[in-house]
Amino acid sequence: MPDIVSPEVRSQIMARIRGANTKPEMILRRGLHALGFRFRLHSRHLPGRPDIVFPRFRAVLFVHGCFWHGHDCHLHRLPTTRQDFWAAKIEANRCRDARVSEAIGALGWRQGIVWECSMRGRSRLDLEDIIVRCAAWLRSDIPHLEIRGRE
Repeated sequence: MPDIVSPEVRSQIMARIRGANTKPEMILRRGLHALGFRFRLHSRHLPGRPDIVFPRFRAVLFVHGCFWHGHDCHLHRLPTTRQDFWAAKIEANRCRDARVSEAIGALGWRQGIVWECSMRGRSRLDLEDIIVRCAAWLRSDIPHLEIRGRE
C-alpha cells in the first residue's frame, strides 16, 4: 500500500518522534531530582545510551515506550497497515533491548526499566509511587527493576 503523504511530509512527521527527553522521562527525572538524586543523561559511554544514569549508584534507568519496545500491554498495538514491517521493526527493537541489557549487566551496572503504561493510560500507577519505587531501588543493591502498569 503506497504512503498517502509525500516523502518530505513523512520525514517531517517521523522527525517529530522523540527518542530523548520524552514527557514520561522528564516527569521521572523531575521527581528523582526533587528527592536529591543527581544523574547524567543519555550517556554515550554506556550501551544503549540509557535515559538516566546514576554513576554514584552504578545504576541506569530506561523509560521505554510501550509501542516502540513491544510491551505486552494495552498501549502496544501494531498498526493495521504494513504489519510485516512494523512487526519486524518492533522485534528488532526487542532484540536490541536484550543485547543492551546483557551488555550493561556485564559492565557491572544495575538496570531499571519504567514502562510508559505505568505513567499513562488506563493501567497507570500513581506517579509518586513510581518515583518512590525508583528511589528505593537506587538505594538498594537489587540488580534489576521493572515498573509496569497495573494488570
